[in-house]
Amino acid sequence: MVSSEENSTGIHSKIKVLIVDDHQLFRNGVQSILSRVECIQVVGEAGNGEEAYIKCKESPQPDVVLMDIHMPVCDGLQATVNIKKSFPHIHILMLTASDTEESLFDAVKAGALGYILKTSHPSQVIESIKKVSKGEPVIPESLALRIIHEFYTEKKQNNANTELLTEREKEVLKHLSVGESNREIAQSLFISENTVRNHIRNILDKLHLQNRVQAATYALREGYTLEE
Repeated sequence: MVSSEENSTGIHSKIKVLIVDDHQLFRNGVQSILSRVECIQVVGEAGNGEEAYIKCKESPQPDVVLMDIHMPVCDGLQATVNIKKSFPHIHILMLTASDTEESLFDAVKAGALGYILKTSHPSQVIESIKKVSKGEPVIPESLALRIIHEFYTEKKQNNANTELLTEREKEVLKHLSVGESNREIAQSLFISENTVRNHIRNILDKLHLQNRVQAATYALREGYTLEE
């Protein structure tokens, strides 16, 4: 799968972002920040999760959704579930005022690639959007460890079989187990980042997983690690 930052011809394109928050003033502030970033294009805003889902059906579709958690009509958690079910290629980054909320953990399990605090520095927001657009997680270690424990203790899915993977995909899975980025995996295996992205997409499809975090925990549970 080609990154939002680079199309099939090698030409860099903008990362399309949808801002979802029930406070107009906050949305305006985020849009003002992102409008000054050359590689990012804000393609829409929404005041709740229901509006966000509708916006995701419109053209141009967002690559990344900045999603608030607490909103009227439809909150960020339910919106994440709805969007990932209908548009699995859209990446979701949660916006929150506190990193201790239980719903953050639920959102990541539902398919969000992580979260950032509303008090984060603009540069951190921008870098997080860039990472998420590539399918890379933005999750602090404390939450990542909890997710690993949760998925590690779950029963194996009968249809999630690593025998479906090619040898190269198994190698990529091992590198995912230690949280390596696309660039790090590419350098380790002497392949391009686009090839890494394709392998990761195949891994997720074959193992019926939502994102890299789930793939990493699956790898740990099944013993696909670099320490083998």
